[in-house]
Amino acid sequence: MWMYLGLLAALFLGLHNLCKKHAVRNNEVYGVLLGTITAGFLVLLPIFLGSLWTPETMQNLQLMVNPVPAKVHGYILIKSMIMASSWVLAYQALKHLPITIVTPIRSAGPFFTFLGAILIYQERPNAFQWIGFFLIILSVFLYSQIGKKEGIIFKSNKWIYAIIAATFLGASSGLYDKFLIQSLTLNPPTLQFWFCFYTMLLVGLIVLIKYKNTSSSNLSFNWRWSIPAVGVLLQFADYFYFKALQDPEALIMLLSAIKRSQLLIAVLLGGVLFKEKNKRKKLVPLCGVLLGVFLILYS
Repeated sequence: MWMYLGLLAALFLGLHNLCKKHAVRNNEVYGVLLGTITAGFLVLLPIFLGSLWTPETMQNLQLMVNPVPAKVHGYILIKSMIMASSWVLAYQALKHLPITIVTPIRSAGPFFTFLGAILIYQERPNAFQWIGFFLIILSVFLYSQIGKKEGIIFKSNKWIYAIIAATFLGASSGLYDKFLIQSLTLNPPTLQFWFCFYTMLLVGLIVLIKYKNTSSSNLSFNWRWSIPAVGVLLQFADYFYFKALQDPEALIMLLSAIKRSQLLIAVLLGGVLFKEKNKRKKLVPLCGVLLGVFLILYS
């Protein structure tokens, strides 16, 4: 069951990435990021209030936001700090790079998760899993070669390093999620609400500092329908992802790889909608990524 939940999370993540590209295109990144997180928080706020006023109803709906001790709030704050850093880097990179380059690099996330799962959680891969993960890494390398034809030189482009750092931080957060869900037994709505709350405060502080130190002539924020859509779609994706992690049999290394099937939406639809270059050539490494994901699922 957890694999199907992972596929649902991938579906919403793929749509989330398309809306995110639309939201940041020629727009002020920090304002967009704060808008998306705030939209997600507003979606979760009625669930939190319902948990205070009608806890039995929310419990029956499996949407209860449970009370958590101060120590656990500290653990959730750490996750918020990790993801706030990841999102700031990723949004900046997405603004300056094609989605068909950014998304495949993000697909290397399962490799970092894969290593963490072995070292931290002692998850043991088999031969098919080894082959699958190295196929993903090889495919990302092929994307870098295609990127050069679009004027994107991976060694000298700072946004490439930004998206790589964002990917590493995101993978670290994925490993941390397993600890929060399985070791601390946080249910999805509780983790989602407080994580979103603390992240909104952190990003709000970053935006305040940014706007204070930047002249108004250099800020060009435009409100778009895709900004709240990003936040709402992310909450749906996180809910199914956290529900999958609640299963004690769920393997974080495989769940992380399953989520990469969002590439099918992001690369194919994104390439068409945003009219990006070399779409056909990018299908080759895309097939490599999907084959790697398939081998992991098959194993």
